[in-house]
This record gives sequence, C-alpha cells and structure tokens, in this order.
Amino acid sequence: MSILERSHLAIIQEVAREGSLTAAGARLNLTQPALSHSIRKLESQLGVKIWQREGRSLVLTQAGEWLLSLANRLLPQFTLAEDRLEQFALGERGTLRIGMECHPCYQWLLKVVSPYLERWPKVDVDVRQKFQFGGIGALFSNEIDILVTPDPLYKPGLKFTPVFDYELVLVVGPEHPLRNSQYVLPDQLIGEILITYPVPSERLDIYTQFLQPAGIAPRQQKQIETTDIMLVMVSHGRGVAALPRWLVEEYASRFELYPVKLGINGIAKQIFLGHRETDEDIQYLRDFIELAGMNQ
Repeated sequence: MSILERSHLAIIQEVAREGSLTAAGARLNLTQPALSHSIRKLESQLGVKIWQREGRSLVLTQAGEWLLSLANRLLPQFTLAEDRLEQFALGERGTLRIGMECHPCYQWLLKVVSPYLERWPKVDVDVRQKFQFGGIGALFSNEIDILVTPDPLYKPGLKFTPVFDYELVLVVGPEHPLRNSQYVLPDQLIGEILITYPVPSERLDIYTQFLQPAGIAPRQQKQIETTDIMLVMVSHGRGVAALPRWLVEEYASRFELYPVKLGINGIAKQIFLGHRETDEDIQYLRDFIELAGMNQ
C-alpha cells in the first residue's frame, strides 16, 4: 500500500501557497482539523517532519521543500492527464487511423482530411495502406479505425456506411481508337495492355465485373503504383486503365485522357467507410464519416 498519495501533494502545495491551514482547507474543501490530521498522519507514516512551526507560521522542512517541488511537477501532469482522458472519453482527442483499400481514393480523401483537421485540431490522422491481415482483419485487430473500401464485407461487429457514388470507366489516350466510343465491350480489350494498381485481379472491378464474366483477358496487365504515372502512360498510348470517372475529370487539365463507359449500362460503384460498432460513440470518428458523405 502506497503512503504518498496525490491528496498529500495537493495539501502540501495549498498550505505553501496559502500560508495557513485554514486558508488551504477552504481551497481543498477540508476543515482545519481534518487537514491537521492528514498532515500528522503523513508525517508519522513517512517518519519525517514536513512542516515546523516558527511562531504562528508553518515553514516547510527540507523534506517538505522537496515534496513541494515534487507536487509542483506532478500535480499539473495529473490535471493534464485527466483533461486528456476526458477528451478521449468525449471523442475530442485521439488518432484516427484510416485504412485504404481504394488506391484512386487518395485524391478524394485529401478533400475530406483537410477540412476535418480544421474541425478537429486535437485529433491526428494516420493513413495506412498495407495491413497484416487485410482491411477487415485490420478493423477487428484494432490496427485501423476506419476502412475506405469499394467492396465491403459485412461481418458481425462491423458497420459500413456508403459515402461516395462513382462510375468506373475505361481511360484511353488521345490516339486510341476507342476514344470517341460511347461504350466498350469486353472483347474489345483482348489486345490491350491493361494498366492497374498493384492489386490482385480478384480485387479489381475491371476483372470481376467486366472481363471475367465474359471469359476475356487483356493481352497484358501492367501494374503501376502511382496514379500520376499510370495516367502519363495512358495519355502516351502505352496502355489503358480502369478508374473512377471523377478522377479522370480531375486530371483532365494535366493529361489528355478520354473516359469510355464499360459496357452498355456502365459500372456503378460506391465508396464505403467501415468501422467497429463498438466505436459508434466516438464523436470524431462519427464526424469524419459525416464529413466524408458531404464531399462528393
């Protein structure tokens, strides 16, 4: 059992500040006898005098001066810790860890993160792309707090909120024969070099929703990490890519690109934000989801 407690440090600090037991007791909501009893008990347990009387005044001993110095260092830290924990409890402070399963969504995410940081100056944002157990596993293992994905997997304990609608289109360069086509069919991509992000084909919509159902494969698949390099390659006729229409439109001023509908009806997609149901009461997490839904 510890002898020295936070309350003891508060007593030492207040008596030194106020100069009398009566005034210190009023500040601490203690009676003068109760305060005197606490001091005597502490001195007895420590086996050392903290104060000594000089006339009508209480003067700190050498041990008392050391304890006062300790109190002046530690008590503000206790107060800060309590304030921070209260902010965590109220959802006002923390780190929002965002996992990305959508490569082209980084451009969209920037539009959400910037105003979000303005609204939550005490919350940090950490964006992660590679997870030890994949996106869903990262949510369950608390590696991330929010998963940005176009392909939600509904599991008990998780909640997915749609925040952004978009159309997946084929992107071609200015010299490509399909640039003025109203739409493209799967067999028209047999001889193409398909440029994709470094993601398995079973997680690429151009394969799962367009090519594979028709039993078609492109001549070659080339994987590129960054969107800018991918679009430079497409604009120079080194291949085609499948990207959100909004992303192609954003890059239109930098590269000469042409979006073509995939199939007669096109491919409609949504971006979802997934989070743990147990985190539903975290205000800064809820606000991020709400803000994301407004930035379409």
